Amino acid sequence: MKKEQAEILGFVPQKEIVYNKLLPYAEKLDRESNDILAQIKGNLGRAVQLRELWPGVLLWTRKLSTYLRLYGRKFSKEDHVLFIKLLYELVTIPKLDVSMMQSFARLLINLLKKKELLSQDDLELPWRPLYDLYESILYSKTEHLGLNWFPNSVENVLKTLVKSCRLYFPESATQEMLDEWRPLLCPFDVTMQKAIGYFELFLPTIMPPEQHHKGFKLWFDELMDLWVSVQNLPAWEGNLVNLFARLANDNIGYVNWDPYIPKIFTRILRSFNLPVGTSQMVIPRYLTNSYDIGHVVLWISSMLGGPQNQVQKQLNGLFSSIASFYHPSNNGRWLMKLMKLLQRLPASVVRRLHRERYKKPCWITPVPASHRLTDQDVTDFVESMKQPVLMAMFSKTGSMDAAQALQNLALMRPELVIPPVLEKTYPAMETLTEPHQLTATLSCMIGMARSLLSGGRHYPEGPAHVLPLLMRALPGVDPNDFSKCMITFQFIATFTTLVPLVDCSSALHEKNDLTEMERELCSASAEFEDFVLQFMDRCFALIDSSTLEQTREETETEKMTHLESLVELGLSSTFSTILTQCSMEIFKVALEKVFNFATTNIFETRVAGRMVADMCRAAAKSHPAESLRLFVPHCCNAITHLTANEDVSNEEELDKELLWNLQLLSEVTRVDGEKLLPYRTQLVQTLQLTLRLRCKQGYTLACNLLHHILRSTALTYPTDYCSVPGGFNRPLQEYLPIKDWGRPGDLWNLEIQWHVPSTEETAFVFYVLDLLLQPELQRVKSSLCIVQHCLLGAGSMLPPLDGPTITGLVPSMVSLEETKLYIGVDYDKSRENYREAICKVMRQLLHYILEHSEDDTKSLFAIIKIISDLMHFRGSHKHEFDSRWKSFTLVKKSIENRLHGKKQHIRALLIDRVLLQHELRKLLVEGCEYKTVHQDLLRDLLRLSTSTYSQVRSKAQNVLFTALGTYNFCCRDITPRVLELLEPTRTDVTQQQFKGALYCLLGNHCGVCLANLHDWECIAQTWPAIVRSGLSSAMSLEKPSIVRLFDDLADKVHRQYETIGIDFTVPESAVLLGQRITDSSQPTPHIGTPTEQELEQGLALQQDKNKEAVQPWKFEHIAIGFLSLLLRDDYPLPAPAVLFFVQSLNHDALVVRKVRFAGGLVAGDRPGNDWLQYHGDSLPSTQQDWDNFCFVEKTHWGYYCWPKKLMVYAPAAEQPKDLSAENMNERERIICDHFTDPVFIKQLIEFLSLEDRKGKDKFNPRRFCLFKGLFRNYSDAFLPILKPHMERLANDSHESTQRCVAEIIAGLVRGSKHWSFSKVEALWKFLIPLMRRALSNITVETYADWGTCVATACESRDPRKLHWLLEMLMECPLSGEGGSFVDACHLYVLQGGLAQQEWRVPELLHRLLSYLEPKLTQVYKNVRERIGSVLTYIFMIDVSLPYTQPTKSPHIAEFTERILSQLKPLIEGDEEIQNHVVEENGVGEQDERTQAIRLLKTVLKWLMASAGRSFSTAVPQQLQLLPLLFKWIADFHSVPVSVHLFLFFQIAGSSSWHARFSVLTYLQIMVFYNLFTILSNEQAVQDVRALVIRLLEDEQLEVREMAATTLSGFLQCNFLAMDASMQTHFEALCKTKLPKKRKRGSVVDTIPSVDLVRRHAGVLGLSACILSSPYDVPTWMPQLLMDLSAHLNDTQPIEMTVKKTLSNFRRTHHDNWLEHKQQFTDDQLVVLTDLLVSPCYYA
Repeated sequence: MKKEQAEILGFVPQKEIVYNKLLPYAEKLDRESNDILAQIKGNLGRAVQLRELWPGVLLWTRKLSTYLRLYGRKFSKEDHVLFIKLLYELVTIPKLDVSMMQSFARLLINLLKKKELLSQDDLELPWRPLYDLYESILYSKTEHLGLNWFPNSVENVLKTLVKSCRLYFPESATQEMLDEWRPLLCPFDVTMQKAIGYFELFLPTIMPPEQHHKGFKLWFDELMDLWVSVQNLPAWEGNLVNLFARLANDNIGYVNWDPYIPKIFTRILRSFNLPVGTSQMVIPRYLTNSYDIGHVVLWISSMLGGPQNQVQKQLNGLFSSIASFYHPSNNGRWLMKLMKLLQRLPASVVRRLHRERYKKPCWITPVPASHRLTDQDVTDFVESMKQPVLMAMFSKTGSMDAAQALQNLALMRPELVIPPVLEKTYPAMETLTEPHQLTATLSCMIGMARSLLSGGRHYPEGPAHVLPLLMRALPGVDPNDFSKCMITFQFIATFTTLVPLVDCSSALHEKNDLTEMERELCSASAEFEDFVLQFMDRCFALIDSSTLEQTREETETEKMTHLESLVELGLSSTFSTILTQCSMEIFKVALEKVFNFATTNIFETRVAGRMVADMCRAAAKSHPAESLRLFVPHCCNAITHLTANEDVSNEEELDKELLWNLQLLSEVTRVDGEKLLPYRTQLVQTLQLTLRLRCKQGYTLACNLLHHILRSTALTYPTDYCSVPGGFNRPLQEYLPIKDWGRPGDLWNLEIQWHVPSTEETAFVFYVLDLLLQPELQRVKSSLCIVQHCLLGAGSMLPPLDGPTITGLVPSMVSLEETKLYIGVDYDKSRENYREAICKVMRQLLHYILEHSEDDTKSLFAIIKIISDLMHFRGSHKHEFDSRWKSFTLVKKSIENRLHGKKQHIRALLIDRVLLQHELRKLLVEGCEYKTVHQDLLRDLLRLSTSTYSQVRSKAQNVLFTALGTYNFCCRDITPRVLELLEPTRTDVTQQQFKGALYCLLGNHCGVCLANLHDWECIAQTWPAIVRSGLSSAMSLEKPSIVRLFDDLADKVHRQYETIGIDFTVPESAVLLGQRITDSSQPTPHIGTPTEQELEQGLALQQDKNKEAVQPWKFEHIAIGFLSLLLRDDYPLPAPAVLFFVQSLNHDALVVRKVRFAGGLVAGDRPGNDWLQYHGDSLPSTQQDWDNFCFVEKTHWGYYCWPKKLMVYAPAAEQPKDLSAENMNERERIICDHFTDPVFIKQLIEFLSLEDRKGKDKFNPRRFCLFKGLFRNYSDAFLPILKPHMERLANDSHESTQRCVAEIIAGLVRGSKHWSFSKVEALWKFLIPLMRRALSNITVETYADWGTCVATACESRDPRKLHWLLEMLMECPLSGEGGSFVDACHLYVLQGGLAQQEWRVPELLHRLLSYLEPKLTQVYKNVRERIGSVLTYIFMIDVSLPYTQPTKSPHIAEFTERILSQLKPLIEGDEEIQNHVVEENGVGEQDERTQAIRLLKTVLKWLMASAGRSFSTAVPQQLQLLPLLFKWIADFHSVPVSVHLFLFFQIAGSSSWHARFSVLTYLQIMVFYNLFTILSNEQAVQDVRALVIRLLEDEQLEVREMAATTLSGFLQCNFLAMDASMQTHFEALCKTKLPKKRKRGSVVDTIPSVDLVRRHAGVLGLSACILSSPYDVPTWMPQLLMDLSAHLNDTQPIEMTVKKTLSNFRRTHHDNWLEHKQQFTDDQLVVLTDLLVSPCYYA
């Protein structure tokens, strides 16, 4: 086979689609694919050499991706590499139009998909072009200005592209990338996110082991240390985790993860964000950026195995600590994440096993033998997952996740997983009261069906469960419970697909070589017949209960409801599966039964009738000959008999029996066509009788019959879907069906039985058409229904419409022909072409209706449908194909075997897939030539799209949009016709036409949008027309629908409009590749290399195209049009149009200075970057200093390391001069004139300071950019005119005016980046007093705007250039003049400026700190809080990251020590700190205590704010504040555990019980969120345990109870284990004797005696142990419960504790009490029942 193929093709294909070989016309495909490939190579090579990107290259790359869909990678390896290189060149053309770039990228991704086909030796791709592309699009400098618009999908496409290419980056790439992006690593700046994002995306991780030193070893330690030292989940931490996970997966066995494992699991546990502890503490993350579960799972599954298999131990710990969260009674936001973990982890391990054991070896390094998963590893893994999965089956989120997990676990270890699920399934099938249990267990069983059936050596008893399961599932077919019914159908269908329903019991006597298991199965298989018949009875009952009369009144709708149609689908597909799998004997019984049911009753045709007819169809499909023998004669006779009377054909309401027989007949004929031929005369007779009925129901059914007869004889389709090729009708001696249970189909011996129309059938089709369709087309008033159904039935036989092509729409030097695919039909040219005949008649009829009776909408609907089918229909519809493709993938997923791979699907699925491949060939019609016939039809559709009735319009528009996407370049032909209707000069346009035309421009959600095609010519026509249409007479703004349409259009143009490429340059490298493609052979391209003249012509054309594009005058017209719209109507079009002008004047003032720095890798403040920081004594204050300073604007440079080249702006002397009036070009002058015109400025300012939405207005970055651009490009030309306006605005304290002036100021400061010193100095002289005044007028509404203004002005600017601003803000911010509010605002604004400067202003930070420190005890609350958050920014820079030197900015440690000394009065005082409400502004002597309390409040504010923002954790000095503020959560990695515990013991001994109480709550969270880290330290565990047990005996009741809760939590998450020593300790404490009660007379002690406390401690300890396992009963539990019960009558508080415990125990164990009972002895049960039943009142 392979040899012959290689001879025809001339090459060995890389990897083709195997299903093509199974098509009935497979032998023609090799030649066809070779022709198409030759065409593609020739034209693509030619187009690239002629440099014709559009339409040439674009069209032929599209054809290449279609080729991939049809044939897979059916080309030689050389071609594969050439295609990839060419597309890589095309994708990375700079300035390429985005949509083109995307379509090239998608094709390239597709070519690179199968990585095993090309090794790193075959292909190498550079990484930098991709990086430039990614940077230019994702971090585009102009997108937010509205100059470039990118579609939303572009980011994902680019990411996938990089992922596909990164495999082939050269080996030196890693080092180059590190050099490029290391300088961006500055943790206080957004660039950190960018750098880590790039690392995650680009760093290659698949390399041969001998190259690892050039690969991950260069960065692994550095990034790992960074990850370990960072705490508070900054946004980029997730990216690091993704990178590590990928590294682990690609290099199993080559990276040593052991030292990091506890840390990794702690972080994973923490990222689930589980609620913990008594206060249900969920750590508030500022962003919910927990790790991506997919990557977490990959990481865990890649680290499994190895010599110690340490990960498995941690994994056991992880699951046992979170197991109780899976219990169905728990629910919360976190549940989804946990379920995802459960669902994906087994899948990931299965994928790894497949890779290690079953996958074909390829060039990628295999996993070393030492680190492969052993059988023991797999067993351990399945064991650890089993418990949580079984719990999750009944989860609130549904059982899907658990079902998928079980499917994968059962593939690995069926014997461990299936039995426990079966144990739950059998009782669930018996129960009537809990249907959700049934649905959950059945959906899990469906996933495990194949593992159960194939049994295998580990689980041989699996198949024995099949029959009991099937029989018990039958009651689930229940008309009253819809979901139960559906899942039962699915369950039965799944099992019967896998099992041949053949009675093999006679084999017991005939064969004697059967194993024990096989004998058992043979005898069981006798029940199959029973099963089938019972199933049918159930279905009949279901049908009886859903007839129309029973379920609803006649008045309601007569259609099926959605639920009923689903049940119908489930019923028919299950029944047809069962009959397909039956042996002939069983089938005959079933057929008889169904025939009797159908013919003895008469059903209404809407609901029950459809279901019965479906069952009959299923019977007819599986064995057509036997079934038709019964049905056809019966129905035909009944119909002939009932229509014998002449009047019948004119009745409006027909006899039920007639309708029912018609319906039955129309369904039964949907079978193999050649089996229908014997009955043709009867069928044709029936058609002639019924097609002319007047009753609508009658003739519709007759048309269906016509459609099905034609379809069955004309189409190509497979006729058998049985699970074993050849069926089961063979004697048991030679074939035993039992051996085929659960057997997968064999792709190489599928033996598909195809139905291919024979000559006889073709003749019959045309006979029917001549007889029935011909007369219809000659009548004037024809029956559209017949025409339509004839077209639907015989569509595949009729050749497509043909005619002269319309040329000249697009100039091109490459042929733009269409490729024809063979679909198994040879068109017979000698017969009449009915497609053309129908087309002619329909057009005449349509025009007639539109002229004379436009209100006949039903006919119009029919005609629209017919037009659509005339154009596209060749035997199948796109939407049907899509839904079948979807359901195919769903079924495939639910029963596939991921472990073994190799397409081991069941036979029916494989046949389905081959059929889908055949349909795909029929449907691929993109890129058809546009012919005159099509032009006529499209114009008719356009006329319908703008007609009077809205429903007609919308149906026609949908067909029109599909057609526009199908034919090449037809939009250019249609657009002008749409625009004519919008012309303002035309008076004859109705509102409906106007609306229709607008809708045609708008397009539908998936089709073409005419308003923004990627085509300059079209846009140049369309946009101005849209703008002008506002003047049209039909445009009435009263109609809200029209206004809404305009809004949608404007919105779509904005949202979808991607910038259209103007520059069409093709690089030389691509042209060379084009030549290599034209010169390659096998298949030899069918067009040779272009001639010299053609090449020159191509170059000339390219230059013309680019010349045209250099004048964006078109854009300017459109923009001016849109602007006029802005001034005429208040249309929501923002300032991008103005911005466009401003921006077209960009001038670049960059001169590269190579600044060389020596120095290794030490980040942070160091002598090398000292000159960048702010020093008050050396600020530039004269023109000369200013010129000599070297300014670095970006904040991240120089923090981590220096880049190789540093870009610095050139000194003033070399800068381009300011624009003066003489050397401006025309566009610049327009702007200059406008902005120097006082009237224009006045209007603009008024417009900008309007209120948009009260209270919703924010600082608007768009407007800021406008001013920045003006001042950058024209320096201070407009300042004089703006000055008076700014002063007026600054004095007005309204919200909108203040916002406006803030925008202008920010723009001024940023725009003055390149001004000369004198101008800057003058600017600040004007600005400083202005800002002082504005800031003193600050109000609640505007303080945020001013904060943004200062922050924007300081962003990415060298602090030494802004020293005026910073100094002004630093002048005593807390002057107290304007009251506390103004002070707080001043601080806020200052904070905005300093935060942007990050690490470069240490001196200012010191000054600020020393200024604020005495003021920490401020009276006013709002000022105190603001100070607190400013402190966060001051200390944020003090972090300890790896490779970082201590900072020069203020240090936390020193500050904390100073504070502690001031807080002395509080620490030494003994009493609790009450919340003193001191008269806030009370004059008089305030003692130091209140002062200290105020200080404490400020410090608290600072700690709260910094806990959320800073990267690392508390330093030891901060921890000393703990005893005071025990309410603050920390992560503590940088501080060793011992320090913490030492502190705890200190606090636990403290005299304040609040402190002791808080230690416990803190401990709960600290332990859970650092679980694995603490567990790896034995001493720490012991200390924690001792501490908790000690606090159980605290004298304060609250502390004791909290200690018990804490203990129970630790036991529950397996941090501490319940051991004998603990049990005896508590039992001993319980036995403490209590002193006798005194007489009533004496006063009772208030302080409890020591004995009572100890006794209570013992009881609490026992109760903690009992409550620690809420969902099961461990072995030690019964004894403890007995111990507890002895204390039921002790004194309070003991009695209370016991009662609470017992009631909790009862509540949590109530659900599964039947199972739990087994753990207790009878005596214990008696005692328990006494305890748990509430005591009688009268006793």
